[in-house]
Amino acid sequence: MLNKRYEWAFEVAGPAACYARPDAGSSPISSPVPPRSAIIGMMTCVAFSREAYFWPERIELCTPPVYHRYTQNYNGPLRKSQAPFQIMATVLINVDYKIYGTVKGYAPPTALHNPMHQLRDVFMRRLKSGLFYRTPSLGLSEFIPSYFGPLRDDTQVDRTINLEIPSLLDTMFDRPTYGQLSPTFMQNVKIVEGVLHFAE
Repeated sequence: MLNKRYEWAFEVAGPAACYARPDAGSSPISSPVPPRSAIIGMMTCVAFSREAYFWPERIELCTPPVYHRYTQNYNGPLRKSQAPFQIMATVLINVDYKIYGTVKGYAPPTALHNPMHQLRDVFMRRLKSGLFYRTPSLGLSEFIPSYFGPLRDDTQVDRTINLEIPSLLDTMFDRPTYGQLSPTFMQNVKIVEGVLHFAE
């Protein structure tokens, strides 16, 4: 039981997405794929556990990265005047990802209690029925998926996509649940024939 893998998979697509590169500064430029932390954020909109957590391992790109300029008004506390501040961003359009991974736990399961199995089953059941705790987003809260559910047979990985990402955010916290802010990054990440494998 200790070595059993509790695997999950889902597909997410939408008209727009933005996963800001760490070197983009005040004018965000999206990476071609969501970082592991963003995927975990999407999944916790469906199911959550204090004893187990989602661990993304692989992304398949079903559409090539296409970029588009996007402008939004900022009215937050960092404005220097009362006037709205416009933020220029370079976002992705028409994205479609198939994402795979496992559920991991903080402690080994027992015969009477297996939080990894439970989290995986609750996630897949709720995903199939479309029951969410809150609406998932594709990087920005206004970028809502047009599809978020089980893998579809009529979409396939685009094998023509071969890219290298100089730096990609991996995780935001030192612990998957109730952690402290401690960003980590992956360097020189390769997408080969439309597939990205996260480092363990």
